[in-house]
Amino acid sequence: MPEYRLIPVKLDTYKPLREVVFEALREAIINGSLRPGERMMEIQLAEQLGVSRTPVREAIRKLELEGFVVMIPRKGAYVAGISLKDIADVFEVRAALEALAAGLAAERITAEELEELERMLVRKAECIESNNLEELIEVDTLFHEAMYKASRNEKLKQIIHNLREQIQRFRSTSLSTPGRMKEALEEHKKIVEAISERNVALAQELAQEHIENAENSMLEALRKGGFPEAK
Repeated sequence: MPEYRLIPVKLDTYKPLREVVFEALREAIINGSLRPGERMMEIQLAEQLGVSRTPVREAIRKLELEGFVVMIPRKGAYVAGISLKDIADVFEVRAALEALAAGLAAERITAEELEELERMLVRKAECIESNNLEELIEVDTLFHEAMYKASRNEKLKQIIHNLREQIQRFRSTSLSTPGRMKEALEEHKKIVEAISERNVALAQELAQEHIENAENSMLEALRKGGFPEAK
């Protein structure tokens, strides 16, 4: 029987319980508390999270739709494994969507949102200077979220967010590659400059290039660590 490492969920007045449970289980998968290939037993998960089986069951169904869980006939639900091919597939789609988001942002961003992106570039530089990888990842996430917001396309934002979550657990692997943090910052600066100049085509080109560089950095680091090419 699996021994999970979860803590009880905290009720959020503004969210349905099933959504709170879904977010708790997704985070557990992303941070490695629930490992790839691990079976997800509804009763044990419900006990640890302090809820009934119903919201756990609903959360598992949603996790399956988003690619975090696989259902195996007559065996049950398991945390989805991931390979280099899976990661490359995610990046391939994300590169195209990030380009679209950057292009839309170049058309629709407000002066206040542009200033917010500029401030984040300063914060990223400070994180790099102090070698604070944890905060850098947080600021990097906020930077991309701000760009998606500026695109004024909620569906696009949701799709990219889901793709990023699937490989979030490997972000530190990519950014810890020697020189990658500074390279990513310079790439972001160029993207922001193109957006500020309302240069849609250049913003798209730079955003796609940025994601492709992030992919190459992550895959190279994971290969060195013996990560499986395919499941």
